[in-house]
Amino acid sequence: MIPEFAVLGHPNEGKSSVVSTLTEDDRIRVSCIPGETTVSRRYTVKIDGEDIIRFVDTPGFQVPRQTLAWFKAFDGDPAKIVNRFIDTFKKDPFFADECELLSPVARGSGIIYVVDGSRPVRDDDLAEMEILRLTGRARMAIINSKTEKKDYTSDWQLEFRKHFNSIRLFNSNTANFTERIKMLESLKAIDQEWESVLSYVILVFKKDWQKRNRLVTALMVQAIEKSLSFFVSETITPSSDQEEIKERLNKKYQAHIKETEKQMFKKIRALFKHHLFEYHLSDYSILKHDLFSKQTWELLGLTKEQLAAAGAVIGGTMGAVIDTAAAGITFGVFTAIGGIIGAGSALFGGKKMAKKKTAGIRLGGDKLQLGPNKNLQFLYILIDRALIYYSHIINRPHGRRDLQDQPEKIKSKKKGYSTGFTTSQRNICAKFFKVVTGRLFIKEKKAMSNFEELIESVLNEISKK
Repeated sequence: MIPEFAVLGHPNEGKSSVVSTLTEDDRIRVSCIPGETTVSRRYTVKIDGEDIIRFVDTPGFQVPRQTLAWFKAFDGDPAKIVNRFIDTFKKDPFFADECELLSPVARGSGIIYVVDGSRPVRDDDLAEMEILRLTGRARMAIINSKTEKKDYTSDWQLEFRKHFNSIRLFNSNTANFTERIKMLESLKAIDQEWESVLSYVILVFKKDWQKRNRLVTALMVQAIEKSLSFFVSETITPSSDQEEIKERLNKKYQAHIKETEKQMFKKIRALFKHHLFEYHLSDYSILKHDLFSKQTWELLGLTKEQLAAAGAVIGGTMGAVIDTAAAGITFGVFTAIGGIIGAGSALFGGKKMAKKKTAGIRLGGDKLQLGPNKNLQFLYILIDRALIYYSHIINRPHGRRDLQDQPEKIKSKKKGYSTGFTTSQRNICAKFFKVVTGRLFIKEKKAMSNFEELIESVLNEISKK
């Protein structure tokens, strides 16, 4: 039998939000209207087809003081107090919610009691705590602060110590994977009988997370490789308007890269079980900017100094692609050395660019070709955007129902992850870039696997924060 925990509390304390976050199920109805949950619903976490753990979302207490009076007057077997209460009042509308919320407890569920730490302790809360103590079941109390304006945490903790085996701060609107694991670790302490089975649950959760990160790694590497090697071409004739063709090819090129990224994002979101609610970034988020915009190229990727050093690894000078912020960005253009540079103005320079046979758009026979991308900075832009998206997804709890994430905290001009890569990590990226863009006559077999290992290690680091 898998471990089961009933999530109990007063109406509108965040019980459904806690269950949604713990089960990674954004389809659970979460409402700010008290009393929305009227029947107990069981939500089972399945991993690779196996039932791992179950949480029960219950209605809120309605008449705790009257219920407590009955509990205190009960003089039968203490182990049967919950079952006797339900048998006595199962047909009484006055105690309907209490019978419903105590039903999973009668079945043997552990108890997770949820309160809103932003409000003071009331008499009804004390009655609820005493009821749960009298059930004799293993129980934990969670302080789920719903606002930062007021904090009565210390008052709650004082009362909880009198009634519960374990106490934990757990904000269902901010809790990430690490917090969920810590929550399960705390549940192990409420009863020694739970320790072994919950240790197994935690192990399965961690292995599943590692598996997801490996799948995300594959998605990212595949999308980046496709984007770097992609090109478009169009047949031309002596009467062709080359400027018009260039613009059309550039739009087609950018649309394809953006769609590749979009599909990658969609698959990452699905891997982390965000089905109904797409995350909504703040208006200040870097991901709000177009992939080929000036802002993106200013804020993501390597610094000028890092890019200059990286250029030596792949060979040739990088001087022509360093000052990306100074160039015009309307269409995401090309350098005169033949690489796509998302931040340059040469492509639409008119006849001058059309005459350069080494340009990003190349004249070959009767075709005009755009790509593949030869700009190393583009690799880091793609890496940063993928990692930023991943960070948002894994840090957005399933119980959140507000529309926007908070803006990223700006620690420096560069806001991506790649600028923090070590020299060794940047060398791995450079070798991957050389393989993907065909700059190596003999491909290094380890270049791809080393890059995959790098991306996965970064994902694991992000997960721990």
